[in-house]
Amino acid sequence: MIRGNRRLAVREVADGVGIGIGSCHQIVTEKLQMCPVSAKFVPRLLTDDQKESRVEISQELLASANGNENFLKITITGDQTWVYGYDVETKMQSSQWMGKGSARPKKSTDESVKDEGDVGCVF
Repeated sequence: MIRGNRRLAVREVADGVGIGIGSCHQIVTEKLQMCPVSAKFVPRLLTDDQKESRVEISQELLASANGNENFLKITITGDQTWVYGYDVETKMQSSQWMGKGSARPKKSTDESVKDEGDVGCVF
C-alpha cells in the first residue's frame, strides 16, 4: 500500500490491511525502516545554466567590490522579481514515507502557481 501511495497515513494503512494503528506504525518504522519526510520547499528550481550564471555574476561583483574602496558609494542596484500567488500544502500534506537515508524530495512553487506579477525595486 505504501509503495503505491507514499502519502498514506499510518491510520489509513492500518484500516486498509485490518490491523491496529500501533502495530502498523511499528511495522512501517521498524521492519520496513521508513519514516515520514516532508518535502523541502524551494521558491523555484533553477536550471544548471541559471545556477552557473548566478555564480559568475556574483564573482564579478565581488571582484569589483574588492578592487574599489568607494564601491558602495558609487553603486546603484536594482532588482526585479516575479511574485507568485499559490496554494501552499501544509507540512503534513506534503509528507511521504521514505526509506532511511533517502534524499528529501523538493517541491517548487511553480507546481501550484495561481497568479503572478512583476515587482521592481531600485536602491
